[in-house]
Amino acid sequence: MFSKGQIIFGVLFFVVFAIIIGYTYRKDLKLHKRFYAGSIWILIAFIAFILFITAIKFFLK
Repeated sequence: MFSKGQIIFGVLFFVVFAIIIGYTYRKDLKLHKRFYAGSIWILIAFIAFILFITAIKFFLK
């Protein structure tokens, strides 16, 4: 089990890390829009592929 200090450290680390990542993302948002314009389609294709594999596994069971 984790001690109280370890839990506090973990929560604080997560919060600070999320804030820094959010700040960095907002700062680079213009570059992201320019260089990663069509990346949503890659994400959709990946999710569709995973769903397809899951469906095959379900139906061939």
